[in-house]
Amino acid sequence: MAVHLVRHAHAGKRSDWIGDDSERPLSDRGRTQADALVADLAGVAVGRIVSSPYVRCIQSVEPLAASRGLAVEPNEAFAEGMDGDAAHAMLRELDAVDGVACSHGDVLPALLRRLVVSGMETDGPLVVQKGSMWIVEFADGRPSRGRYVPPIDRR
Repeated sequence: MAVHLVRHAHAGKRSDWIGDDSERPLSDRGRTQADALVADLAGVAVGRIVSSPYVRCIQSVEPLAASRGLAVEPNEAFAEGMDGDAAHAMLRELDAVDGVACSHGDVLPALLRRLVVSGMETDGPLVVQKGSMWIVEFADGRPSRGRYVPPIDRR
């Protein structure tokens, strides 16, 4: 089984947004990246989708959720500013159902570092560009292999 860790799609510049940053939506480019996630995971069983409650994260996985008849479950463990510990604790639950989790550029690197310390092997650096994904495979309840999938506009 595997967990798919998604960094939210492009949402424009934080400095250009007026208002609460948790409400910043995806840009046109980000919506294209979100739609591409559906194709990226075609043929992959997805049993659960959790996301940071930030609008840009929820919008990043909404097309996937709609295509699978699933709800997006907002979860504070994946919110911006979290240290990755709570998200790490959820990975066993997500692994059991081939889950997808969407988070931010500060949470995912911390989470990936924890996975490497726990034994996950990778082919390269722990990159987390907007709209990218990490596929984390588990064996015997432990992370065994991580593979980076760049955003659609970088392939």
